[in-house]
Amino acid sequence: MLSRPKPGESEVDLLHFQSQFLAAGAAPAVQLVKKGSRKSGDATRDQSPLQDHRDVVKLNDFPDLPPALVPAPPKRARPSLGCPLPEDEDPEEKLNRHDQHITAVLTKIIERDTSSVTVNLPVPSGVAFPAVFHRSQENRGKLVTSGKRSIFAQEIAARRMSESRVLSAEEVVPNLDPPEGAVTCETPTPRDQRDHILGNSHSFQGPHLITGKGLRGQEAQQEAQTIHKENVARLQAMDPEEILQEQQRLLAQLALTLPVTPHKEWLHMDTVELEKLHWTQDLPPLRRQQTQKRMQARFSLQGELLPPDVDLPTHLGLHHHGEEAERAGYSLQELFHLTRSRVSQQRILALHVLSQVIGRAQAGEFGEQLVGSVLQLLLDAGFLFLLRFSLDDRVDGVIAAAVRALRALLVAPGDEELLDSTFSWYHGALVFPLMPSREDKEDEGEDEEPPGEKAKKKMPEEGHRPPPDLARYDVIKGLLATNLLPRLRYVLEVTCPGPTVVLDIVAVLIRLARHSLESATRVLECPRLIETIVREFLPTCWAPIEGGPTPSLHKVPCAAAMKLLRVLASAGRNIAARLLNSFDLRSHLCRFIAEAPQELSLPPEEAETLCTEAFRLWAVAASYGHGSELYRELYPVLMRALQAVPMELSNHPLQPLSMQRIASLLTLLTQLTLAASNTCNESTSDPGVYLSAPTSSVTWTQVSGLQPLVEPCLKQVLKLLPRPEMWSALGPVPTACLLFLNAYYQTWSQQPSLCPEDWLQDMERLLEDLLLPLISQPPLSRLWDSLRHCSPLCNPLSCTPAPEALSSLVSLRCTGGCPSLSLAGSASPFPFLTALLSLFNTLARIHKGICGQLAAVLAAPGLQNYFLQCVAPGTAPHLTPFSAWALRHEYHLQYLVLSLAQKAAAFQPVLTTNTALLHAMALALLSRLLPGSEYLAQELLLSCVFRLEFLPEYASGGPEAADFSDRLSLGSSGDPQCGRGALLVQACQDLPSIRSCYLTHCSPARASLLASQALHRGDLQQVSTLLLPVPKETLLPTDWPFLPLIQLYHQASDTPSGVPPVDTLGTAIRVLQWVLVLESWRPGALWTVPPAARLARLMCVFLVDSELFREIPVQRLVAALLARLCQPQVLPSLNLDCPLPGLTSFPDLYASFLEHFEAVSFGDHLFGALVLLPLQRRFSVTLRLALFGEHVGALRALGLPLNQLPVSLECYTGPPEDNLALLQLYFRTLVTGALRPHWCPVLYAVAVAHVNSFIFSQDPKSSDEVKAVQRSMLQRTWLLADECLRQHLLHYKLPSSSLPEGFELYSQLPPLRQQHLQRMASGVLQNGVSET
Repeated sequence: MLSRPKPGESEVDLLHFQSQFLAAGAAPAVQLVKKGSRKSGDATRDQSPLQDHRDVVKLNDFPDLPPALVPAPPKRARPSLGCPLPEDEDPEEKLNRHDQHITAVLTKIIERDTSSVTVNLPVPSGVAFPAVFHRSQENRGKLVTSGKRSIFAQEIAARRMSESRVLSAEEVVPNLDPPEGAVTCETPTPRDQRDHILGNSHSFQGPHLITGKGLRGQEAQQEAQTIHKENVARLQAMDPEEILQEQQRLLAQLALTLPVTPHKEWLHMDTVELEKLHWTQDLPPLRRQQTQKRMQARFSLQGELLPPDVDLPTHLGLHHHGEEAERAGYSLQELFHLTRSRVSQQRILALHVLSQVIGRAQAGEFGEQLVGSVLQLLLDAGFLFLLRFSLDDRVDGVIAAAVRALRALLVAPGDEELLDSTFSWYHGALVFPLMPSREDKEDEGEDEEPPGEKAKKKMPEEGHRPPPDLARYDVIKGLLATNLLPRLRYVLEVTCPGPTVVLDIVAVLIRLARHSLESATRVLECPRLIETIVREFLPTCWAPIEGGPTPSLHKVPCAAAMKLLRVLASAGRNIAARLLNSFDLRSHLCRFIAEAPQELSLPPEEAETLCTEAFRLWAVAASYGHGSELYRELYPVLMRALQAVPMELSNHPLQPLSMQRIASLLTLLTQLTLAASNTCNESTSDPGVYLSAPTSSVTWTQVSGLQPLVEPCLKQVLKLLPRPEMWSALGPVPTACLLFLNAYYQTWSQQPSLCPEDWLQDMERLLEDLLLPLISQPPLSRLWDSLRHCSPLCNPLSCTPAPEALSSLVSLRCTGGCPSLSLAGSASPFPFLTALLSLFNTLARIHKGICGQLAAVLAAPGLQNYFLQCVAPGTAPHLTPFSAWALRHEYHLQYLVLSLAQKAAAFQPVLTTNTALLHAMALALLSRLLPGSEYLAQELLLSCVFRLEFLPEYASGGPEAADFSDRLSLGSSGDPQCGRGALLVQACQDLPSIRSCYLTHCSPARASLLASQALHRGDLQQVSTLLLPVPKETLLPTDWPFLPLIQLYHQASDTPSGVPPVDTLGTAIRVLQWVLVLESWRPGALWTVPPAARLARLMCVFLVDSELFREIPVQRLVAALLARLCQPQVLPSLNLDCPLPGLTSFPDLYASFLEHFEAVSFGDHLFGALVLLPLQRRFSVTLRLALFGEHVGALRALGLPLNQLPVSLECYTGPPEDNLALLQLYFRTLVTGALRPHWCPVLYAVAVAHVNSFIFSQDPKSSDEVKAVQRSMLQRTWLLADECLRQHLLHYKLPSSSLPEGFELYSQLPPLRQQHLQRMASGVLQNGVSET
């Protein structure tokens, strides 16, 4: 007996069992027979050849839903006696004939010809989601049977009923009576009716839908005809009712309409609620509004802003919202609502869309299409804390989406790339903290406190403030107040997220560390955060990583983690020391530097970046003097890497990551070389500062062999200077080479035990072999010429803030990004030229004999054109985070040029053509320097600004030209000893005293100066942080030449009366001398100071002390400066009504000035000239009312003669006064005698002119009040007893300063005035008053 197949037996075993069974000839245990029709057992014999004799179960009427899962009665197969198996037929042949094995199927495959097939895209669906296809929508009646029946039994019964209806052709369709005259016909039989529906036989001559397209030749037609015959045979086997029912079923599937008929099997769907199914209907048509009304912004699932009239198909999933259902996309409010959904997928989708919206908004894609800022709207709506709540979600997908959205919000695109690419620039590791510069009112006045004490003082106050209040001014502070760091540590340590989430979290931590020293300290001190990052993402041993995506970053070295440690170390010396000592970073640095990037068993790009960040972290630590002991351990590794640089530079194309790694290596060697110079300079300028700073263990002997390896690299890269595309590909490598040589010679010259002749000869060799050929190269001139095109000062629009820039979330983004021709672009000449000038300054300071040869670069035409544009009047860039970063690098180049020029001027006193330009550049730079550059400001004050060599006008006839100009403009020849020329000569002789005065009053705070000095001079032991102060404003105000005078004024206001400040006279004279020099020879230096502000500063001279203005030098200097303000080309720009810098209100200042004049002036003419200058007609009437209303007594002291008035008298008399109150005051002072011509000739002429114009005015638009005052004033003038005043008021004609009275008189009134006078005075004459 044959055994049954067992599990595990193959197909070969089954075929073997089949062969044994057939060979044995045994009878099968089961026989399959075909049952005949119920009507006739021979019905099967009459079937058409197209019908298959096999027993095939067709599932056309398979129900939509499965039946109830209840036990069915057992079924038993019973043999049919009608169809016995023929004995003469071979069973094997029959099995082969009916074999359905895959081999039999594959032998019948006909390949389709697709050569001429048109490929069409899928047709968009009309609904939001694809409709589910149902096999049947008709209601089939269920047979009433006893017991439960299986699905198979129900289908067999349904087929039998269908066959019985087809075979019983006894029914007749009733026919309507034909109309009269119509041709009648017999009643059609069911077959005729079917033919009528389907058409006659001629309609089936060929297929209409099936063409056989895609098959070859005759096969296509044959196959199409075969399918057509099968379809026709099936249609002919159906009766008309079935055809119509099938047609209705297909139409119902094509167009679903409400209401829906529920099935009994549907749970809780026995009652159809149509209002709940309303959303399944078609959307209303999109209304295209032709209006300017603002509409709600809607976004796609990719964060794109959708136009309000865009008509998108519903299958995109953009219409699942109730409000404005016909419009595609989702509003921010709807996305916010979706983030609070109970379905995690919806929360993930909403956070994903919001992060996409933020990313596109920061990229500037929305432009001016939206009103307001998207980011500000999100923050005001609480999006920041929504993300924080989402981080606490239990679903990993929601956490990942929240982290991605948080990164999109905090980390601006391009910020880190910009800072990384400029790390190897001149002081490129120094950055401004990315924190808001606008502090609360409580923070004002705390600028002089050290950052550490300021942070400690504010910590308790900020701890009591809720996070929303903190986030309103500073997003980072608000986030840190929500315990964000412990949550991020939990996600990294416990949930073990994927690589994307890990990188997002590390990017967020880097952004937090860049915020401030306080934020970096909180990141460092978060329990187990840094420990987790070092353990999980900076392991010293790991499994090799093959190519392709990494499934997990845990236990795999990550370059972003190394960068986070580098950014933390940049925040402060103590943080760097704690990282090196507490987390054993020395061993990690050794691990990642000891091997070449290609040997780290990591993806190539990740290995290069990891090695680069390791070099940078070590360089940052070396900036404080830390990590120098590693130099001895890794010396062979560094030498091997340095020796491989020429080979890497010869590979083309150059790899950007390799160039960054090489530049970082050179930056590290630069810092280690500077550390060797600090070993011999243990004495500091302030021994009480940083006593705990360790002494560097690097000696000169250990670094002296680096220069022979770096110099060939520099020569190799300089050969690519004539090829701009190759030069740009080098990145910061040439800059890093020059900066290393700068540090090398600086350190060499500070070694007391070495012979100076050695380094002097080596400098001369470098000059002859490398620098002089470089200076003479035409490509270097091309770099000088491109300065103007890449300068932020010359192109202020390049620093325009991005549209989505927020004051509470600082970023370095700007409009347009960083194109090639920009300071941070690939074609920028600033990094290379700055490093070159730094090297030139070091060589010129050490070897003064080559100073002249190095100064030849100052004559480059491109440099002079650049300086001319920098000092030209124009709009300076608004101080933004990016502009502060960019301008700081530009100011480095400008300072180094001026420093080299100062060194050259000290040994070459011969005047050059561009000396005046360099001095103007020094003055402009001094007023533009930002916090962190205190040392540069101090050096400028000590060198270029007050050096006589930079005032070539002194020796080239400048004083004489000033006197000649004054004689031409004023038309008078005064005392030559008191002229402006003599004052300028005296000022030039007093330049040392002037410099001492400004050093006393303009020097920065000592702590800031020492910190800046340590950074710029390379005193590593004194460097406390690589974070610069927050750039709230420039170091010195734009009116810094007046700063000592302003300080005197404030001191005089705060001290008791009668106690003047110390050395008031000397300070005032020095300030006035310097301002006169600038006004005469450097007027561009004061262009940023409005003339009104200069006038206010001059008025402060008289307010400082009651006796100061009486000093003869002060009188002469103020008079000369006042004459400069009253020049015809300057006077129109004198505007006293606009806000003035450093002044709350000019009327308040003028009121105190009048009070002081009334008290101490004693009729001083110069004092009076300053009082009269703001009383011109075009200025505010408030100033004139203050004098004639509150300080009438001062009129008697204003005895300035008409010929000494600094401006024309017409400036006071025209146009006619229209203020009624002032006119009445004019008339009252004239009538009462308070204003007389011998007391105040200027204002007497002014008052007479305005009163005369008023009383003879005949404007018909005047109000009744004005007319009444005119009549009264004219009548009182007619009745005046003072004949002289009456004559002046009635017969005034024109102002004239040459006449004693200051005006001309009519000998006889014009007829119109005479008639007007008679009309107005008629009432007085009728009362009997005689005419006099």
